[in-house]
Amino acid sequence: MPSKPTVLPGRRLPQPIEHAEEERAFDKVWVRDLVLPMRIGVWSEEHNLAQRVRFTVELWACGSGHRPGDLSSVISYDFIIDGIREIAGQGHILLTETVAERVAAHCLSHRRAEKVRVMVEKLDRVPGASLGCEIMRLKSDAGCRQD
Repeated sequence: MPSKPTVLPGRRLPQPIEHAEEERAFDKVWVRDLVLPMRIGVWSEEHNLAQRVRFTVELWACGSGHRPGDLSSVISYDFIIDGIREIAGQGHILLTETVAERVAAHCLSHRRAEKVRVMVEKLDRVPGASLGCEIMRLKSDAGCRQD
């Protein structure tokens, strides 16, 4: 018989999350493992040199808006990549979290975008490791446009 998980005082067990959006149709596009040079980090030695940063973005779109053969009805990979490149070129940014938030905001600006997952990893800070963050953001509950 499995034992109950130990709960520390003042802590609660995670509660199940109800996902109404799971009942709706979604399309998902992604850009994985895009590596770009960028100036990022809080340490003084990071301020004057570019380091490699890896981006992974998954973007969910309203599923009913795609029209087969109509490129204007899909979210282009170039839309995602161009946004990442623009953000990476904006000059020194202190935190991976700031970069991730900017990428998420760009992706959610697309009319069909509904939800985005962004991973940002610094590859050169610690030898043999990647350091970074992952965020998931949703568009407002107003829903997305199909036009």
